[in-house]
Amino acid sequence: MSQTARYYEPAPESIDTEAFRQVVLSRRSVRRFTTDPIPQAVLDDCLDMALLAPNSSNLQPWDFYIIRTPETRKALVDFCMNQNAASTAAELIVVVARIDSWREHARMNLEQFPIQPIPKMVQQYYRFLVPFVYNQGPLDSLGRFRRSVAGVSSRLRSVPRGPCSTEEMRLWATKSTALAAENLMLALRAHGYDSCPMEGFDERRVGRLLKLDDHALPIMVIGAGKRADDGVYYPRIRFARERFVHTL
Repeated sequence: MSQTARYYEPAPESIDTEAFRQVVLSRRSVRRFTTDPIPQAVLDDCLDMALLAPNSSNLQPWDFYIIRTPETRKALVDFCMNQNAASTAAELIVVVARIDSWREHARMNLEQFPIQPIPKMVQQYYRFLVPFVYNQGPLDSLGRFRRSVAGVSSRLRSVPRGPCSTEEMRLWATKSTALAAENLMLALRAHGYDSCPMEGFDERRVGRLLKLDDHALPIMVIGAGKRADDGVYYPRIRFARERFVHTL
């Protein structure tokens, strides 16, 4: 394909909106599961759909840890405060955001880019722009430099403001990883299984359990399985659309 050729991917002609609506409406945070296992093929398919989530610059800053070793699982349940959603789950999945994989994934984007020759714009993006934006430097020195440059440039035009520190990188990675976690939970529901995303866990102990370094952040633990009859504790409450949707 030449450098000037355009790639087109038409939208699907039809999507079963009602089926998707039922997936969304029936997804609940299930607190108690049956003893039924999730078939490996189903879990693999759900993980594959999770990995299709939109993410910043296609840098895919996530990891998923499937916890099955009995002693590791026992410790994880304890670190999740022994919640029923953890102790009764058929599968426990720790969702981790990473701030250190961007460099390798930028290289992999070029190595695996599906159009050859690789468009010049794509090459420049991953070879120059990505390192400029995401490399924070020692003690965030490069990030602080970019912040000062953005402050000056913003007087003349709109400019991106970050990430310009390690903490902002953690937020950057968490946003994309949370989208993948949502894909995973919706995929489980579409297969007839349920889930519960837990934020109530000891992040530091979970990090040590998984032998994570400072570049990895456990953002949630997902319990998954077949919903027990008493798995949903209360009816759903959502506030009115008008409270959150603003037209300007």
